Amino acid sequence: MMRLLAAVLFLPALAAQAQEQSADPKDAPVAVRFAEGAVHGFVVLRSESGTILAHGDLLQTPKGGAITTEMVLRFADGSLLDETVVFTQHDVFTMLSYHLVQRGPAFDRDIDFELVGARQAYRLITKDHEDGKEEADSGTFDLPADVYNGMVLTVLKNLSARDSATIHMVALTPKPRMIQLELRATGEQKVLSGAHRETTVHWVIHPKLGALTGFFAKLLGKTPPDNHAWIVTDDVPAFVRFEGPLYLKGPIWRIELAVPAWPGSDSK
Repeated sequence: MMRLLAAVLFLPALAAQAQEQSADPKDAPVAVRFAEGAVHGFVVLRSESGTILAHGDLLQTPKGGAITTEMVLRFADGSLLDETVVFTQHDVFTMLSYHLVQRGPAFDRDIDFELVGARQAYRLITKDHEDGKEEADSGTFDLPADVYNGMVLTVLKNLSARDSATIHMVALTPKPRMIQLELRATGEQKVLSGAHRETTVHWVIHPKLGALTGFFAKLLGKTPPDNHAWIVTDDVPAFVRFEGPLYLKGPIWRIELAVPAWPGSDSK
């Protein structure tokens, strides 16, 4: 069960923490140490204080030499977040396509964003919740080999605690923009599974802000926080927790694995 979320999680809120980067032919994709397979997992989204905001599913399917992973979060207020990433894992991880849909009052705007690696192209449709204005945008990117939208935790699973890495993703700022993320291990922490102790590595996911620090501090009223992830490293690596904002100006939210409850039980 602990492996179930490892192939996908989204960091669209990094749009609020971005520095535009140009593609560099030296940018190297991350090597595959642990290949992904077919899974069906369950996840829960909580507020920073622990209140449950949404429940969801993670579906991962190998087909035609590629892995398709979809995570769906369904909010109590009717909001929806649906993220799909398709990637290959032939010696290195390569993102083929990415699709993010978010809608409902849990977010500041509705988004339908597609990124297709083979065509180096994107399509974005947004709808503002305040004025109802809808905008459409499309274009192309010179995508480096280490663009990993929806795959940050997959990358972390395949790094050792002694490693660090800098990767790329296309973030919404609110326009699509290429950014860099620094992945840095900061130490180990223990977690309990019943009476059994597991060792996790605490990773900091840090966008390189550079000259844009002041711009985003003014936009958000503060310097954007780092994001955090915890990965179990014993034997087979596994995702445990993610913490960070999931959209522009969003609050700190937490994503964890979940255990389904039987109908009529008092499990929360």
